[in-house]
Amino acid sequence: MTRKRLALTTGSILKGLVALALPIIGANLLQTGYQLVDAFWVGRLGSNAVAAVSVSFPVNFLLISLSSGFAFAGTILVAQYAGAKNIKMINHVATQTLTMVIIMSIVLSSLAYSLSPAILRLLGVEQVIFQDANIFQRTIFVGLVFNFGFIMFQSLMRGIGEVRIPLYINGATLALNFILDPLFIYGWGPVPAYGVTGAAVSTLATTSLSAFIGFYILFKGKTDFQLSVKGFSFDLPLLKKAFRLGTPSSVEISARALGLTIMTGIAAKFGTDVLAAYGVGARLISFVVIFGLGLLHASSTFVGQNMGAQQVDRAERGAVYAAWIGFVGLTIIGIFFFFFAEPLVRAFMDASDEVVQMGADFLRVTSLAFGFMGAQLALVGTLRGSGNTVESMILTIIGIWLIQFPFAWITSEMETFQEFGVWWSFPVSYVLPCILTVIWFKRGKWRDKKVIG
Repeated sequence: MTRKRLALTTGSILKGLVALALPIIGANLLQTGYQLVDAFWVGRLGSNAVAAVSVSFPVNFLLISLSSGFAFAGTILVAQYAGAKNIKMINHVATQTLTMVIIMSIVLSSLAYSLSPAILRLLGVEQVIFQDANIFQRTIFVGLVFNFGFIMFQSLMRGIGEVRIPLYINGATLALNFILDPLFIYGWGPVPAYGVTGAAVSTLATTSLSAFIGFYILFKGKTDFQLSVKGFSFDLPLLKKAFRLGTPSSVEISARALGLTIMTGIAAKFGTDVLAAYGVGARLISFVVIFGLGLLHASSTFVGQNMGAQQVDRAERGAVYAAWIGFVGLTIIGIFFFFFAEPLVRAFMDASDEVVQMGADFLRVTSLAFGFMGAQLALVGTLRGSGNTVESMILTIIGIWLIQFPFAWITSEMETFQEFGVWWSFPVSYVLPCILTVIWFKRGKWRDKKVIG
């Protein structure tokens, strides 16, 4: 062990959770920065270029969702073995989950690359942007193995409580991406101008660099991990366990992504103005979700390590702390959004006063319920960290597919609600699932889950 990591099974619970959550939130914000940098440079090429880049996002997001679920399995297993102070099994889990994700990424990358034209035709992409969209998308698909590898690296680091190294890597590669984007898009000196594809080439370069740095750290023993090539054999029982833990999380993340797509479709039936207002509101809410997800990941690691250390009561206290941090923290952010809704919308959208007002209404209706979202995500992290990934998946599906989507669909058809049915579906989908998750948590059955021997 060459580097001192966070002590999560002893000492202050609040300090441990905050020390975990802040770097995770920072890394997630930097990941979002990739999209903003690409949008900034590609936007200068015109609307066709923006469309060519945007069309590949849903497919790419779905593929990343699959890897993220299995990465959670790595976090859970590593966290519990870290709590049990079993360094040998920490390394074994890392080699097995990395093997699984790399093989999966190669298969998915090959399939997606060969099916790229068919995917674009299925999405109804117009001929004028078809070639650019296809080359861009195929370049992104080539990089899936590096993308998946770095996601897995971050998850393994998170499991042992080392959350600063991924933050530093994300910061450095984001800065590099800001330099490489214009270089590859517009060309300079001996470097040719790739146009739209240049953004994908830049992303491929920076994600591959991130993955190589991550693997170097894992193999060189710079943390609790010190992997070796000999360890890359198949442990089928462990792989099956990781698959059972990871599959529900993959389904959960995919269900969230698909649910947001459906909600966009409901908003679109009211016309371009409502869709624009919904789009900017959803984008602002997505920034808030980043804080909630940071707490979810922190709670997963904290609970996982304490469950592995057989300190179930401490794990439960940490879960309660995390839920209250989420509730209070996101409520404060929600109050800010409520009072500054209009200037926030104007900052992200140059539109008529009527459209800005619609976006501000969306934020005001939603923002005061942010705290419930924060508490629910923290408790979902508890379920995941304890290995109850099926329960976490069920609660997410209930929240989106049995509460939010039907509520938005039914109320938006009513004359008295219309687009406000979509607006109100968000706070409803925060409050009711939060109540259900608290009830599930209070039942205490999550405490009995045994993930490691």
